[in-house]
Amino acid sequence: MVSSWVVATSDPHRAIEAVWRIESARLIAGLTRIVRDVGHAEDLAHDALVTALERWPESGIPKNPGAWLMATAKRRAIDVLRRGRRFEEKQNAIGAEIEALRPTSEREVAEAEAETVGDDLLRLMFICCHPVLSEDARVVLTLRLLGGLTTEEIARAFLVPSTTIGQRIVRAKKTLA
Repeated sequence: MVSSWVVATSDPHRAIEAVWRIESARLIAGLTRIVRDVGHAEDLAHDALVTALERWPESGIPKNPGAWLMATAKRRAIDVLRRGRRFEEKQNAIGAEIEALRPTSEREVAEAEAETVGDDLLRLMFICCHPVLSEDARVVLTLRLLGGLTTEEIARAFLVPSTTIGQRIVRAKKTLA
C-alpha cells in the first residue's frame, strides 16, 4: 500500500517515482497473469507509468495510485489482446481467400494461364485495330505484332520497300502511345 506521504508530496515526479518503486512489482505480476508474458507485462506497466507521468502533474495523484496504474495497464492490455485477436482473424480470413482462389492442380494452372494469354492477345488485337490508326497501319501492325512477320516479309507482301513498312510501324506505335 502506498503511504500517505507519497500522495501529500508537493513534487509530483518524486511522488510518481515513489509509487513506481512500491507498486511496480505488484503491477508487473498482475499483468503477467493477464498477458502470460513477462516482457509484454513490463511494457504495459511502463506504458501506464508514462501515462501517469503525463497526467498526474496536471490532475494530481489519485487516492489509490497503484489501482490507477493497474487499471490503466489492464485497459491497455485488453486493447492489445483484442487487436491481436482481430489481426489473427483477418489473417486467417485472408489466408482462406487466397487458398480458395489458388488453383489446385497443374491443369487448372495451365488453363488459367491460357485464359490470361488469350485475353492478352485479344487486347493486343484490339489495340492493333484501333480507329486512330490508318487502315494500312492497322494491317502492318497486326501482321508484325500478332502474325509475327518481320518487316521485310510484310514489305514483300505489300510490294513496298522495308523502310516504308518500318516507318509505318514506328508511326503506328507513336500514335498509340
